[in-house]
Amino acid sequence: MKAVIQRATNASVSVENRKVGEIGAGLVILLGVTHDDTLEDAKYLANKAVNLRIFEDDSGKMNLSLKDVSGSILSISQFTLYGDARKGRRPNFMQAAKPEMANDLYERFNEFVRDENIDVETGEFGAMMDVQLTNNGPVTLILDSKEQR
Repeated sequence: MKAVIQRATNASVSVENRKVGEIGAGLVILLGVTHDDTLEDAKYLANKAVNLRIFEDDSGKMNLSLKDVSGSILSISQFTLYGDARKGRRPNFMQAAKPEMANDLYERFNEFVRDENIDVETGEFGAMMDVQLTNNGPVTLILDSKEQR
């Protein structure tokens, strides 16, 4: 499971010009699922995301987590994180999980975040979405649950 995590001052997601999710300060997480991902991958990334110390303290150092700043998460499913563009000009998405599996693990990831008492807003799985955010810093990290092993 892969996550692109962006620290944001605000963010929203719309489907067909209808806003379906919106947060103030917090994290925007683009989440991709591959074939061999499990609940453990979802749990690992959820825990990592809410506890990453990437928010500034009073001294301007990144010492605070999402929990510490009472931030929210805008969670967006994004199969294109498993796109392979090494050959040719069109990306290959063979490593992305099938929609049923991907949606299940995406939803479980969001549940694990909510279990940490973090508010989560989401897009619509499988829909064409417009995501807007103000990336604060900018701070952007890429996490891969397979790299924990």
